[in-house]
Amino acid sequence: MNDALTISGLTKTYKDFKLNGVSFSVPCGSIVGLIGENGAGKSTTINAILGLIQKEAGSICILGKEQIDSEIKEQIGVVFDGNNYPEILSPQKLNRVMKEIYHSWDEHTFLNLLRKFSLPADKLIKQFSKGMKMKLAIAVALSHNSKLLILDEATSGLDPVIRDDMLDILLDFAQDETHSILISSHITTDLEKIADYIVFIHEGQVVFSKPKDDLTEQYGIIKCGAAQFDALDKSDIIVYRKMDYEWQVLIADRDAMKKKYPKALIEPATIDEIMLLYVKGERGK
Repeated sequence: MNDALTISGLTKTYKDFKLNGVSFSVPCGSIVGLIGENGAGKSTTINAILGLIQKEAGSICILGKEQIDSEIKEQIGVVFDGNNYPEILSPQKLNRVMKEIYHSWDEHTFLNLLRKFSLPADKLIKQFSKGMKMKLAIAVALSHNSKLLILDEATSGLDPVIRDDMLDILLDFAQDETHSILISSHITTDLEKIADYIVFIHEGQVVFSKPKDDLTEQYGIIKCGAAQFDALDKSDIIVYRKMDYEWQVLIADRDAMKKKYPKALIEPATIDEIMLLYVKGERGK
C-alpha cells in the first residue's frame, strides 16, 4: 500500500455549491496540506472521507479499503476545530469512555501524552483553554493506534507557541512511515513548515496537487509594468493579476524565468501568494 488515502472523482452537490470530481492522494508517511478559501470545499471533502455525508460519485480508499469498517475507524484519528469531546468530562473520565469505544485504546500512551502536554487529568474539559482542548484531541487521536490523522482547521485560533507545539507533535507522528496526515488549514505558514504536499481546492475543484517544495522552491512571481507584461511569453504565465501600479505574474520555474527575462524582478512565492493569485487573478493563455 503506497497511499494511506486515495480520493478519485469525489462529487457532492448542494443547492448553492458542488464538490466536483475531487481527486488527490495522501502517500504513506507524508503530511498533506489541504488549502482553499472559505467555502471552497475543504470541510465537505473531509466530511465525505469520514462518511459524515453521502457522496454522489467517486471513490474513497482509506488504508487500502473502500468501506470504512470498525477496524479502519480504529486507525483514523480525527481532530476538528472547536470542542471534540463532552465538556462535562475530565481527561480521566474521557480515558474510561475511550476504553469502551476503541479496542486498541492505549491508556498508558494517553496518560503519558497528558503529562507531556501538561494537561491536568482531573480538570473538567470546559475549564480548558482552546489550546488545551486541541492538545487533548491530539492526545486522543494518538492513543488508539492511528495510522491516518485527519485535522480540519485544528490550529486556527491558537497562539503561535501552542501552534508550534502542535506542529512538532504532528512532525514527530509522521516520522513513522506507516503514519500519514491530512491537515486542512487557513494558516499556510504552518503548512510551509510541515507539509510534504499541498492540495489546493477552489470552488469545489482541485486546482493543483503538488509537492510543497515545488511550490516554495520553484514557483515565483514576476512583478512588472504594462510594457514588460506585454513582452512576456504568455505560455510562461500560470495566472496574473493587475494591481494599481504593477502586474503580478505567477510562474512555475523561477530559475528558468530569470535566465529568459534577466531584467525582470522575480521573487519567491509563498503558498498564500500562490493561492491569492489563483483566486483573484486571471489564467494565462
